[in-house]
Amino acid sequence: MLCRVGQIRRCAASLSQTLNQAAASRQKHTLPDLTYDYGALEPHISAEIMQLHHSKHHATYVNNLNVTEEKYQEALAKGDVTAQVALQPALKFNGGGHINHTIFWTNLSPNGGGEPQGELLEAIKRDFGCFQKMKEKMSAAAVAVQGSGWGWLGYDKESGRLRITACANQDPLQGTTGLIPLLGIDVWEHAYYLQYKNVRPDYVKAMWNVINWENVSERLQSAKK
Repeated sequence: MLCRVGQIRRCAASLSQTLNQAAASRQKHTLPDLTYDYGALEPHISAEIMQLHHSKHHATYVNNLNVTEEKYQEALAKGDVTAQVALQPALKFNGGGHINHTIFWTNLSPNGGGEPQGELLEAIKRDFGCFQKMKEKMSAAAVAVQGSGWGWLGYDKESGRLRITACANQDPLQGTTGLIPLLGIDVWEHAYYLQYKNVRPDYVKAMWNVINWENVSERLQSAKK
């Protein structure tokens, strides 16, 4: 019996060590580099906003996500379910912030604007009637967000159609609605207040001048696979 107890203890110790090693070797999340300069989206989005938004706000989500994941790994190793549950909101908020912003930077381009082409444009016409109607509907959804959040154009894999919706705070689109994100408009005040003050509609209108439709089209192709 004592031999059996000792074996169980050794097994538990080995499992704990394995989990700790996995946590230690886990690759940390990092702030993605932008493919354009902070001032490249002017006059539509100022360099000051871009610098603060990327190097401060997004970086904070990344740092907090790494800290939260470390705490979560510790809770898993200890079998502390209460701690695991308590960490869920921080995982959702910081993980969503990292996911959303990583998409957002690629959705923008100094050579953006205009209208999409090819299959994306055809899908927009099919699901919204025309590009202008889609643009108006998504703008309205983004402007109407109460407090902070995002306006999204997403792909519904089940129906094969495009859909527009909004998410509160940093709730990730796919994780909360099942829609695959194609295009996001960040309507947290840190994304526009320094330039547009409290006039969110003007900011959303300006955003259409820097949308990287090539990136959105690529995301649609990937979502359909």
